[in-house]
Amino acid sequence: MSVAPAAGRLTEAPSEFTDEHVSASACPACLAAPSAEDLARSGDIKGARLILSLPTAHCAVCISDVERALHRHPGVRSARVNLTLKRVSVDAEGTVGADELIKTLDGIGYEAHELDPGLLSATETDRRGRDLLMRIGVSGFAMMNIMLLSISVWSGAEAATRDLFHWISAAIALPTVAFAGQPFFASAWTSLKAGRLGMDVPISLAIILASSISVFETMNHGHHAYFDAAVMLTFFLLVGRYLDYRTRAVARSAAEELAALEVPRATLLRDGAEVVVPVNELAPGDLIRVRPGARIPADGEVTEGTSETDRSLLTGESLPVYAGPGSKLNAGEVNLTGPLTLRVIAAGKDSALHRMADLVAMAESAKTRYTSLAERAARAYSPLVHILSFTAFGVWMWLTGGDLRFAINISAAVLIITCPCALGLAVPAVVTAASGKLFRKGLLIKDGTALERLAEVDTVVFDKTGTLTMGTPRPENLDALSAEEFGVAAALASGSSHPLARAIHDAAQAQALAVPRLEDIREVPGYGVEGRWNGQVVRLGRADWLGAEAGAATATHLRIGTAHPVTIRFADQLRPGAAEAVRALSAQGKRVFLVSGDVEGAVSALAERLGIENWHAGALPQEKVALVNDLTAKGARVLMVGDGLNDTAALAAAHASISPASALDAARTASDIVLLGQDLAPVADALRVAVQARRRIKENFAISIVYNIVAVPIALIGLATPLAAALAMSTSSITVSLNSLRLK
Repeated sequence: MSVAPAAGRLTEAPSEFTDEHVSASACPACLAAPSAEDLARSGDIKGARLILSLPTAHCAVCISDVERALHRHPGVRSARVNLTLKRVSVDAEGTVGADELIKTLDGIGYEAHELDPGLLSATETDRRGRDLLMRIGVSGFAMMNIMLLSISVWSGAEAATRDLFHWISAAIALPTVAFAGQPFFASAWTSLKAGRLGMDVPISLAIILASSISVFETMNHGHHAYFDAAVMLTFFLLVGRYLDYRTRAVARSAAEELAALEVPRATLLRDGAEVVVPVNELAPGDLIRVRPGARIPADGEVTEGTSETDRSLLTGESLPVYAGPGSKLNAGEVNLTGPLTLRVIAAGKDSALHRMADLVAMAESAKTRYTSLAERAARAYSPLVHILSFTAFGVWMWLTGGDLRFAINISAAVLIITCPCALGLAVPAVVTAASGKLFRKGLLIKDGTALERLAEVDTVVFDKTGTLTMGTPRPENLDALSAEEFGVAAALASGSSHPLARAIHDAAQAQALAVPRLEDIREVPGYGVEGRWNGQVVRLGRADWLGAEAGAATATHLRIGTAHPVTIRFADQLRPGAAEAVRALSAQGKRVFLVSGDVEGAVSALAERLGIENWHAGALPQEKVALVNDLTAKGARVLMVGDGLNDTAALAAAHASISPASALDAARTASDIVLLGQDLAPVADALRVAVQARRRIKENFAISIVYNIVAVPIALIGLATPLAAALAMSTSSITVSLNSLRLK
C-alpha cells in the first residue's frame, strides 16, 4: 500500500536525479576495492592518528588513567584505550608526536610504544602469550616440588626436619615467586611510582604477604609455612590471566582482522631487477611485482598483467574480481591467477587498509553509556579495595587477640577477590567480539556507539536505487531517441553522478557517440541537470521539472528548448540479499519502510516484490528527512539505509545509519556503518548481533555484581583463603570473556 507522507502527499513523479547517487567508478563487477579505498580517503579520518601499544594495561582503571593523562596533553583531541588489543588510539593535532605521548604515559607509570603501521600483526601478542606460558610452567613445576615437601610436614615431621623442609621450600618458592610474579610486581611498582593504585597493587601485596608470613613462620620454627600457597597463588593468578588473554584473543576485532592482512615485505622492481624490501620503504610511483597466490602489499594501479583477486576478507564478497591494466587494487587482496605489476599509490600507514583499521580501532574504543558506567565503577573500586582489606586486617587482629597470620591471610584474600577485572572486561570484550563478527559479514563499524544505538532500532527505512537495487540501471529505449537527442542527453548526464545519468553516459561511450559541447552545465539538487546548447536551455531530470507526463516505470526525461520532453526508461537489478534482509527484519519485529524519489509505479512494484507494506514515492531529500523526523517524533528508533547525496541528511537524522560502500563520500561520512560488499542481508545481522551484544553486556554487569555480592563477604568473614580468592577472581574474568564470545 502507498503511504502518504506526514506533511502532504509525496507527489508521484517520474525518475529523477535526486533518488540516489553513486560514484562514477562503482559497477556490479568492481565495487569492492575501489570503494574500500574511497572509504579510507573520503574524509572519514581527520587529523593525526597515533597508535601506541600498552603492554601493561589490563583493567578498567588502566583505561581511565591513560585516557585522563593523554586528554590533558596539549594538542590531543581524544584518546581511547582498547583493552582487548592493549592499544590506545590518539586523535591529535599534526604537531603532536608519539615520543611526547610516550613520555606522558611513562610519567604515570605506563610503558608505551609506537606501533609500526607496517608491522601490526600477531607477533607481539604471541610473545606476550609465550611469556605467560613460561612463567606458568616455572610456577607449576615449583608448586609440585613444594607440595611434595609439604606432605612430609603434614605427615608429622617435627623440629629440625620440619624446619629443614620449610627452608628448602623457601629456597624454591621465593625465587619462583619473584620470577613468575614479575608481571604483577612490575605493573604495581610503576603504578605506585606514579602515585596511583592500579589493580595489580593489591594482587602483588597479597603474594608478598603470603610469602612474608611463610618466612616469618620458618624463622620462628612455626608449625606451618605457606610457601606452597604463595606459589600456588601465583600459579593460578597467571593461569587466570593467560586464560583471560586467550579468550579475548579468540574475539578478534575488525581492526585486528584488517591489520592481519598487512604484508611486511614487497617485491620492488628496481632498475629491472626484483628486490625484496619492507613495505614501509615503498613510495608512491614505485613498481612492485605480485605473484599468483601472494597478498597485495600496497595500494596500487595495475600497469602490466591480468589476473583475478580475492577480496573476501576485505568485503565479504566470495567471487573473484578481474584485475587488469588500469585496475586499482588495495593492500590485503590476494592475487589469484596471474602475475601483476603495480604502480604504488599508497603503502604502510598511508594505505587504505591501514587507515580503515585505524578508523575501526577508534570506533571499537569509543565510549558508550555502558563503558562510562564501568569506568566510573572501576575508579571508585580501587581505593575501596584497600580500605576493605585494611579494615578486615584490623578487625580480625582485634577479634583473634592479635593472630597476625590469620589477619594477614584474610587481608590478602580481600585484596585479591575484590579485583574488578570482570567489570573492566564487561563492555570492551563484547564490543570487540561483535565488531569482529560483523566485519566478517561485510559490515565496517565506524562509530563505536553504533552497536548501542542499533540495539534500540525498531524501524528500518530503506532507500531504493543504489540500496535495495544495485544502482546500475540500463536504458531500455535509447533507439527511440534521435542521434541529436541522445548526444545532448549524454552531455547533460556527464555532469551528474546519479545512477540514471551514469547509465546514459556509459551507453553513449559504449556506442562511441559524438557528444556535443554544452555551456553552463549545473546540477539542480532534487531535480536534475540543465545547461545551454545552441542558445537553448536543455534539461535532463524529473518529469514535474520538465513538464513531462509521469509514467509507471523508472525513467528520466530530456527536454531541448521548448520541444516536447522525451522519456528514457530504465530497468534496474535487485541488490543481492535485499529480499532476505527485509524478511529477516520483519521476522525480528521491525517495521520496514521504502522511501524513494522514483515514480509510484516503480516503487510500488519493488515494495510488492519485497513484501514492504509502507512505502513512499516521489520523495525529495527534505521529504526523506521529514519522514525520519516524523517517525522519530512518534517514538520510533529509526535505522536509515541509503547511499545517495539526497540521503545524507536522512542518514544524519536517523538514530543509526548504514551506507553501502558504493555510496557517495558524503553518505558514507554521515553513516555509522559501511556495508563493504554487495549483499544486503548483513543489515539484518547487524541488528540481531547488536541486540545480542546489549544483552551480553548486561549479563556481564550482572555477573560482576553477583560475584562481588557473594565473594566479598565470604572473604571478609574469613571463609576464603588467598588461593581460593585467586581462583574466584580468575573465574569471574574468564566467565565474562566466555560470555562475550556467545554472540551468534
